[in-house]
Amino acid sequence: MYKKNITLICAILFSVVAFGQKPSIRDYVEKMVDEPDVESATFAINIFNATTGQNIYSYNANKSLVPASMLKLITTAVGFEELGKNFRFKTSIGYSGTIDKRGTLQGNIYIIGGGDPILGSYRYKQTAMDSVFSIWKNSLTEAGIKKIANRVCYDASVFDDKPLHDSWMWGDVGNYYGCGVHGLNIHENMYFAHFDAGQRLNQKASLVDISPKHIDVHSQLSVSTGTENSGDCVVIYGEPYSNIRICTGTVPLGKKNFKVRGAMPNPPKSCAEMFARYLNQNKIDVSTFVSEGLARTQNVTYLFDYYSPIYSDIATFTNQTSNNIYAESIFKYLGYTKYKVGSFETGAFVVNDYLKEHKLNTKGVKIVDGSGLSRQNMMTASFMCRFLAEVAKQPYYNDFLKTLSQIGKSGTAKNMLKNKNLKKEIYLKTGSMNGIKSYAGYVVDNKGDLITFCFMVNNFECSQANISKKLEQILLMIIE
Repeated sequence: MYKKNITLICAILFSVVAFGQKPSIRDYVEKMVDEPDVESATFAINIFNATTGQNIYSYNANKSLVPASMLKLITTAVGFEELGKNFRFKTSIGYSGTIDKRGTLQGNIYIIGGGDPILGSYRYKQTAMDSVFSIWKNSLTEAGIKKIANRVCYDASVFDDKPLHDSWMWGDVGNYYGCGVHGLNIHENMYFAHFDAGQRLNQKASLVDISPKHIDVHSQLSVSTGTENSGDCVVIYGEPYSNIRICTGTVPLGKKNFKVRGAMPNPPKSCAEMFARYLNQNKIDVSTFVSEGLARTQNVTYLFDYYSPIYSDIATFTNQTSNNIYAESIFKYLGYTKYKVGSFETGAFVVNDYLKEHKLNTKGVKIVDGSGLSRQNMMTASFMCRFLAEVAKQPYYNDFLKTLSQIGKSGTAKNMLKNKNLKKEIYLKTGSMNGIKSYAGYVVDNKGDLITFCFMVNNFECSQANISKKLEQILLMIIE
């Protein structure tokens, strides 16, 4: 009887303890992957202790999946090592010919691109086109140039003439996030199409303006009026160097001057054209017909070098806003610095060289662009965790860490895990495309150990919000 009572008490105590236990990450993941709304999806999860070198948890960690914008972690980290945090992109202004006594340049003005992705960006006062053009114009004035007999020429040859990767999807490349990268960029290689919605649902919307002004765009419209607060549901189709843009979709009911962002057809040419117009407006006469010039093979007198913000600032904007053109500019410039040709191929060579030099296992890894827009990119969760652990050993780690979004505070993670009163700071890069979601980053655990994590999901059919909620629960379990 005594033994039976002891057994019963032990059983009750065991039940109480078991009932009070929180589910492990393993239990949660094994249950989650079988839920009906994600049963057709593929998950890859790895949690790694970078301090001890011990694996904490793996699920399909060696399975190759499409990483989406999470790939920018690799591009920006390699940039810190190869370029340095204080690197600046350079755009040069020069001329050919001679300046006569009247101040007339008997020759051409040259804009010589250096791959700067932030040149003419509307996001910052100091990089806005008028600010940049004013500085360039002053360099001409200081050289005594009052009139230009010939043209403004542009040289974008620091990069190849393929702004898009061959594998980018047709539905992406006419939109701002698929605008591609040139040796001479301007206004982040995008333009704004301004629409007025109709007065009722499904009524045709009107294109009322294009900005910046004088961009050579011919729009074919099939844009109608959607429901209130439906947001930007316009898709723009168009090839690089072609001025035809096909706009389809909807803009919200009741909206006037509603801005939709599209890919500028020919950014280097547009840069030269807009600068020529600026000069004319500011009392330096020049033809508005521009030419592509091969300035590097001609006798050019250099007047002025214009420099971008420092690399660490550009990398921060790249990661925290997931800006594709910034990432691709870094990627191609990495190729240019080492192989003297800025292309997707040489950028990939430099990244792969970095991975080899740091002795990282790249089985299951394929990198073809710098932004993650290509679905040919492949990554394993195991690789990403160990890559991040390797970066944490480098002297630029703290600068790199600052470029990442902080959950609940900044970047693409600003609205994640709100109202959760987090006791730990989680730094990460997110990635998302249709049917794809990924997170990778850092957190320090209760012992003070640095933890790297990577979650990837491909081919899910539920909403992005739903899949995010499932992955965010794993983040909470890591820090609890």
